[in-house]
Amino acid sequence: MDVTAPAHRLSAAVTAASRLLPARTGLRLHAGPAGLTVAGVAPDLAVSFGCPATSHTDGSVVVPAAPLAETLKVLDSELVRLVVEGTRLALRLDNARFALPLLPESLAAADPPAQVSEVDGAAFASALRIVAGTAAKDDPLPLFTGVRLQASGSGLTLTASDRYRMAVARLPLASPGSLDVLVPAALLSEAARQARGRVGLHVGPGRFGVSWQGGLVATAVLDAGFLSEDSIPSGTVDTTVTLRADALAAAVRRVGVYAEDRRVLTVEVGDTQVRLASARQDTGEAEEVLKADVGGGRTSPSFQARYLLDALAAFGSERVVLSIQPGMRACILRAAEPGEVELTYYLMPMLTR
Repeated sequence: MDVTAPAHRLSAAVTAASRLLPARTGLRLHAGPAGLTVAGVAPDLAVSFGCPATSHTDGSVVVPAAPLAETLKVLDSELVRLVVEGTRLALRLDNARFALPLLPESLAAADPPAQVSEVDGAAFASALRIVAGTAAKDDPLPLFTGVRLQASGSGLTLTASDRYRMAVARLPLASPGSLDVLVPAALLSEAARQARGRVGLHVGPGRFGVSWQGGLVATAVLDAGFLSEDSIPSGTVDTTVTLRADALAAAVRRVGVYAEDRRVLTVEVGDTQVRLASARQDTGEAEEVLKADVGGGRTSPSFQARYLLDALAAFGSERVVLSIQPGMRACILRAAEPGEVELTYYLMPMLTR
């Protein structure tokens, strides 16, 4: 193999693949008429990224991912030439040379599953940042570490939960499609962060993939059957509160300084306002009143400050509607004026001591 590629474009492709694959993974570099392809395979996972390049001699090699990524990051040349020299892959510059050992050829990745639809990449990434944030980071029940993707017709629904909160986002599909899969949240988030333009959604037996111009990520799926917003009662709302999400978040941060060890604060709903209150024995107490549009009865649920802030952050400076259910049922947050991505956030209240 002998190929010349833009150093920064190759570095971006190698870094993207390395971030998705396990540590100590090898990367396959394939040079051909279409340019250079950077690919990697791990159990239940396959990634592929394209890079423009001029191939002098076509061919494929496998090299360690980490040293290749680190080397490319520090190069200050516009172009880098990759040449096989015996048992080494040499990275040649005008005034420098770096050589990496060749690894044994690994098994080729399976063909990607069939594409069933497309979605706008920016809207998909925006929705996923919010929804994936509610998935558990490390849980003995894998279903709580995933994002469920459901499509029927022209709409896509993303759902995730860590049992204390749930986020559901709905956005339009660019073309009608059908799927229902549960995908590891961390992997899906990283793939969406790297995607550009239209994103293809791929589904096959036990597998799911996303693709975009120059990139493809395919992975095994989890069991999706249990995770659903239908499992959360939401028909007994007796109080609604409408106000700006960022104003409420700022008040939560201020009052939360005085919350006790569990960082729980109370939201007392009045006729035209909400009052946030918290206290701890060693530092004192705090309260703050915000004007709000209030409908229905009056109530005083308590929430963990961190979870409430995460929920409000999803709505930025928009006006948000808090639909409060009685007892220990979830509080439902929605934008007062939904945009292209329609977000619903369920937040469980906390028992006060």
